[in-house]
Amino acid sequence: MKKITAAEKAAIQKTNRLIKDNDVEVIDLKCIDLTGRLHHVSLPIYDEIITTLMNEGVGFDGSSYGFRKVENSDMILVPDLATANLDPFREAKTLSFYANIFLTDEERTPFSQDGRHVARLAESLVKKYTGADLSLWGPEFEFYIFSKVKYDTRTSGSFYEVEHAEEFFTNAYHAANPFDVYDDFRDKACRMLKDFGIKVKYHHHETGERGQQEIETYFETLLNTADNVVTVKYALFNLAKQNNIHITFMPKPMFKQPGSGMHVHTFLTKGGKNAFYQKGEYGNVNQLGRYFIGGLLKNGRVLSAFTNPSTNSYKRLVPGFEAPVALTYSKGNRSSAIRIPSYVSNPEMTRFEYRPPDSTANPYLCLSAILMAGVDGIINKIDPVKEGFGPFEKNIIEHAANDAVHFLPRNLEESLDALESDSEFLRRDNVFSEELINQWIENKHKEINSINTMPHPFEYKMYFTL
Repeated sequence: MKKITAAEKAAIQKTNRLIKDNDVEVIDLKCIDLTGRLHHVSLPIYDEIITTLMNEGVGFDGSSYGFRKVENSDMILVPDLATANLDPFREAKTLSFYANIFLTDEERTPFSQDGRHVARLAESLVKKYTGADLSLWGPEFEFYIFSKVKYDTRTSGSFYEVEHAEEFFTNAYHAANPFDVYDDFRDKACRMLKDFGIKVKYHHHETGERGQQEIETYFETLLNTADNVVTVKYALFNLAKQNNIHITFMPKPMFKQPGSGMHVHTFLTKGGKNAFYQKGEYGNVNQLGRYFIGGLLKNGRVLSAFTNPSTNSYKRLVPGFEAPVALTYSKGNRSSAIRIPSYVSNPEMTRFEYRPPDSTANPYLCLSAILMAGVDGIINKIDPVKEGFGPFEKNIIEHAANDAVHFLPRNLEESLDALESDSEFLRRDNVFSEELINQWIENKHKEINSINTMPHPFEYKMYFTL
C-alpha cells in the first residue's frame, strides 16, 4: 500500500468535494495503450473510493494494452487527480481521470512504457540540460468529416467507401459558410473543449475539398498538451457520433486529397520569458533555438518512428500537397519539416512549427521524442546551418538533387530501421527505455506485416487481367 502525501490528501479532499457537489455516480480511469488507443475502466461510487484508488489503484492486464509480455503483465492504474473532468458523454454522472501506470512491486515503480511517465521524465531534462525552465506546445488538429463511412477487410474481400457533404472545385482553405458545412460542428466542439479546460486558438476549414477541418489549441506544458490531444480526439469522436457524422484523423484517408497532420508549435521559456527569442536573427530565433532545430533535423529520420508511426502516415508524406518531407527549416516553405512562422509579432510567442507529426501518434511518446531530439541538439550544439539543413526558401523538390537535401523516411519500415540503428538521444537518462523501444519496434513490424500480406483493391485494377 502506498503512503499518501500531504499534497495528495489535499487533492483527495478537493476531489471528494467535486464528487459531492456534482452528485457523481461513476469514477472513470482513462489510459492509452502503447499505440495510442484509448481504454477505460469504470467504478461505481462508494465511500472513500478516491482514497482507496490512491492507495491501491486498479489492477489490469498490461499485455492487452500492447505492453510487455503476457507472463509479467499485471499492472496498476492510479488516477492523476489533477486531471479530473466531468464526462459529458456518459448517461450516469461520471468523473473522469487520466491514470498513471505502475508495476505491482512493493515500491510501486512507474512503468517505463507508460507514456505519461515518459513525458514527465522528458520534461525534467529541460532544466537539467538546456538552462531553460519549461517547454510549451501548441498542436494543430487536422481531420476529415464524412457523412457516411463503410469499410471491411476479409480473407475474400477488402474495401472502403466514404461519402462527403462537401465537394469544392479547388482548394477549400478557409472556405466560408454556407459552403463550409461543418462550421457549426466546430463551434460546438470548441465550446465542449472549453468545458474540458482546453483553450482553442481558432478553427477553420482546411485545404481538403471534401470535408477537411482544423482546430488549433493554445500552448501548454508537454504532459498537459499530450493529455489534451487524447481529450480532443475523445471529445470529437463522441460529438461526431451524437451528430450522426464520422470523423477521422487518418493522415491520408482519401486518394489525391491533402493529408491531415498534427503540426506542433513549440518553444522553451526561462524565468517566464521566451528562451528562443533574439530580435534580428533569422525568424528572430536565437542560437539556443537553432541548436534545438538542429537536433530535430539531425534526428528527424529516427523521430519519424514516433511522430509518424502508421503505414498510412507515409501516404501523406510525399512531395506535393504541402507535405513536410524535407529535413530543412525555413520561414515560409511548407515542404520543410520545420517552419518558423513569420506572422508572429509578439516576441514571447517566438517559436517554430514541427510539421511532420500526425494524429496516429501516441502523443506522449511523440512530444517527448521531439523534446529529446531538441535537447540533444542543444547538448551537442548541432547548428542547422553548418549541418546543411537551411534555412531553405527555394522549391525544395526542384533543387533537392543540387542541394543535397535530406528527406524523411519513405515508409514506416525505414523509420523503424532508423530507430533501431540510432536511438541514443531517446535513451538519454533512460527516458525512453530499451524495453519500450524494442516493444515499439516489435508492435509496429506486426502492423507492417499485416498490411504487406493483404492484397489491395487497387492491385486488382492493375494486375487482375495481366
